[in-house]
Amino acid sequence: MSRSYVVDCLLEPIFWFGDNFAGCLGKVFVFCVTVLTTAVVSIAYWVGLPYWWERDPYVTVFLVIFGNWVLINIVFHYYMGVTTSPGYPPDGAVIAEAASICRKCITPKPPRTHHCSVCDRCILCMDHHCPWLNNCVGYFNARYFFLYMAYMVTGVTFLIVAGLDLGYQVLWINDNGGLTNEDEPDLIGHPVRLNQSGVFVPGQFIAEYDAENVPRRHNLPIIIITEAQRITASGAKRKAVVFMVIMCLSVFFALGTLTVIHARNITRGETSIESHLNATLRKTHKSHQFRNPYNFGRKKNWKLFLGLTQGRTFLRHILFPSRHPPAGTGLTWHTPSNGIEDWP
Repeated sequence: MSRSYVVDCLLEPIFWFGDNFAGCLGKVFVFCVTVLTTAVVSIAYWVGLPYWWERDPYVTVFLVIFGNWVLINIVFHYYMGVTTSPGYPPDGAVIAEAASICRKCITPKPPRTHHCSVCDRCILCMDHHCPWLNNCVGYFNARYFFLYMAYMVTGVTFLIVAGLDLGYQVLWINDNGGLTNEDEPDLIGHPVRLNQSGVFVPGQFIAEYDAENVPRRHNLPIIIITEAQRITASGAKRKAVVFMVIMCLSVFFALGTLTVIHARNITRGETSIESHLNATLRKTHKSHQFRNPYNFGRKKNWKLFLGLTQGRTFLRHILFPSRHPPAGTGLTWHTPSNGIEDWP
């Protein structure tokens, strides 16, 4: 009855609730990600595109191309992260380098393999169970998960930078140009006339004549209404801008922090689970410096994680969608001490 055992017993109901909560609501989380991403992209086209087109059409073309490149990568890596199996130890196979026996599966566990209580099975090189993917992050889909986060942070950063002036004009300056929600958009900035039904419609000219029965010319000032003023005057578009600000800032700070943490783990050659385990080992092995057995150095750790082996390049296989698998099988692992300089 050690203190750790008592704490585990007390926290067991919380663990059970968390496991079942993540398992039951995984599909709901995937649906929420899909809906929110679709909403953000739709608002960017509905509100942001006309605003930038009025400012500079050439810059708008660049923004559309860059934004769609980021969007394609986001959709691809999220879909692959959800649908790709993280990798499981083969049933009934002999694992020569088994690290231990799983107490729940009662089967040999390869190195870096851990049991997921949500999926209720062992996961190769398990990082964590992600409810937003409704899937475990493991050996075969860890790259998709990380690149999804990286491209998503890039996307919201792009929206924040591109929409900074728009948000300032709409939310801070709040100049609607004298327009109200009741104004008819087709009549703004145009002369109007009363048709036979008694409805105001746009007029092409003013039917007034001089003494010689010739239509008079009127040099009237034309009211220039900017797109920012139209957005400010529109209640729906203004609420959409507020929604974009809240969503983009929330994702930027939350997912940005998570991306930095995972990037640090990749640099060290660790998963999230190994990061916690190795931190404990570093404290207990203060007499001699602890070294992660799977740390090949920063550059090689990133190459192995991103699968940039066998002639693959960063330009083709990272900047653009690619389904290439990671190096190896996830059942056996090389270490810097085994004398193999480059693998596979």
